[in-house]
Amino acid sequence: MAITQAIANSFKKQLLEGDHNFASAGGDKFKIALYTSSATLNSATTVYSNSQEVSNTGQYVTGGGALVNAGTSITAGVARCDFNDRSFTGVTLTARGALIYNTSAAVSNSAVAVLDFGADKTATSGTFTIQFPAATSTAAILRISG
Repeated sequence: MAITQAIANSFKKQLLEGDHNFASAGGDKFKIALYTSSATLNSATTVYSNSQEVSNTGQYVTGGGALVNAGTSITAGVARCDFNDRSFTGVTLTARGALIYNTSAAVSNSAVAVLDFGADKTATSGTFTIQFPAATSTAAILRISG
């Protein structure tokens, strides 16, 4: 089993078909779910699944948590979107990666991106935070350039 950081192939196609809206006001609803090292997630992941998702604990529940979309922007020909960091409090968990998925899309719970944390990350009776990179043209979590 392995988690490989990637943009979901199905998302790329759905984006061209107009199935995703990343506007901060009136856009789609996105969530992030956490997974154990036993999960298999990669560019071929098409939809959210609770298989090998971390167990319910504290504020973390099956399906993960809602993301706050911080909007879209474009600079020097690179379009990008950003999400606010997401924290789960009062948790005891170990996660190896995560899946960002769209709960509003024409394809229900469609995968957007797989995040590989590089190693197991743990919180014990504390807060687990997913910190998104800066929303720059070279670092934003989702970028499109041509």
